[in-house]
Amino acid sequence: EEAAVELSDVEVISEDIPGWLVANEGSLTVALDITVSDELRREGIARKLLSHVSYDAQMLGCTTASLEVEDGNEAAIALYAALGFTEAGRRRGYYGAGKDAIVMTAPLPLVLPLDNASPEPTAAEQRAWPLPAPERTAEERAEIERRRLVLAIESSCDETAVAIIDADGKMLANQVSTQIDFHARFGGVVPEIASRKHVEVIVSVVDAALEDAAASLGLEGGAIAPSELAAVGVTQGPGLVGALVVGVAFAKGFAYAAGKPLVCVNHLEGHLFANLLAQPDLKPPFIFTLVSGGHTMLVHVKAWGDYEVLGETLDDAVGEAFDKVAKALGLGYPGGPIISKLAETGNPKAIDFPRALNSRGDYRFSLSGLKTAVTLYIEQETKAGRTIHLPDLAASFEAAVFDVQYKKAKNALHATGCKEYCIGGGVSANPHLREMMIKKLGRQGIRVTVPPLSACTDNAAMIAEVARRKFDRGEISPFDVDADPSMTL
Repeated sequence: EEAAVELSDVEVISEDIPGWLVANEGSLTVALDITVSDELRREGIARKLLSHVSYDAQMLGCTTASLEVEDGNEAAIALYAALGFTEAGRRRGYYGAGKDAIVMTAPLPLVLPLDNASPEPTAAEQRAWPLPAPERTAEERAEIERRRLVLAIESSCDETAVAIIDADGKMLANQVSTQIDFHARFGGVVPEIASRKHVEVIVSVVDAALEDAAASLGLEGGAIAPSELAAVGVTQGPGLVGALVVGVAFAKGFAYAAGKPLVCVNHLEGHLFANLLAQPDLKPPFIFTLVSGGHTMLVHVKAWGDYEVLGETLDDAVGEAFDKVAKALGLGYPGGPIISKLAETGNPKAIDFPRALNSRGDYRFSLSGLKTAVTLYIEQETKAGRTIHLPDLAASFEAAVFDVQYKKAKNALHATGCKEYCIGGGVSANPHLREMMIKKLGRQGIRVTVPPLSACTDNAAMIAEVARRKFDRGEISPFDVDADPSMTL
């Protein structure tokens, strides 16, 4: 008999993966649903799909895979058997009257034809790459040359992103491949998984960006070729060392093979420049707050490239604190969007959480005490048998974090005399933080700029903007440059 699995035990791990992750009695199983069109069969597509899905499932902790195949489909049964699947049972009439399904299971990893530890190479990895430049008219070549296209790569954490910008600052392509589904199971980013995922998708993301750029320019001859670019930019740091190495190594090889200059970019400066995507006339001096999963800092931007870091976090970053509180409540990862959603209906004054280092003139941040206070509150309420009102807790936690951000920004603006303020990083997408800064600082005559929501989290558009400006100034990097995970602003 087939064991019943509660819906609460089933988690869709990605819309891009044809399967479900099922938790049942301490084991993890990926249930697959793969179909190939009749006209595309016999090309090894199902084998490649299965190998990739099993690889991803294995990285998520799965130990077995299961599937159903129609009794009599000898070709499919033979394929699954070759991959290590064996018959585990039958479902009568599963495909209709008289059409039974054979249930087949296999331990992971599958028995793959090349290497049990990694997916079978895809067609994109086996073909010649990159493609040669397509035929262009003289007018098209002149237009491409005039545009001085800069391709930028971002891989500092768990997003593989590629963007292409022209000399006028117009974004022609902006592709992002996220890994969030793979890391959510572990409650945070796993560096080894991040590095592997960057390796797997970087070619396809670059291809997609080159195609998008050609479409934006109205070119009919095919994707932009590497030889048609003016420069290649890449995030050098800070970030996860393995993830950075993938992007930097790829960019160096890509630029060198194409005979193009390499431009290295500081990821933190990228978040600062993301504000130009919303306010192109933004000019220093101004105060900038960076709030992300890995960084929290207050910066006096005296001029482009001239930055004074007024204060940084002494422990947890804002995004990190959100993730840890969400984890303590069993709400999942990433915590920022979950806490923000709950806070919409909560009372921010319900719980008086501490505001650390909140004295005038002190621009440092500390969030570990707040995180501990939230954890203790959860433990005390649970021990007392009282139900925790999650919206109130979320709203009160947010208020404690954002009050400090606002007060330090206000004090820095008054101390420096700046009349401009902007914000960046993943947490800058929080609607309550954005609204508070715009309203409160706006009433004091400060113009507040917030980046587009799509440019708050890690992306290559912001890296491309910095790379474009550095390229125009002739700030070219040597090909022996290395990733710098501890890079400072």
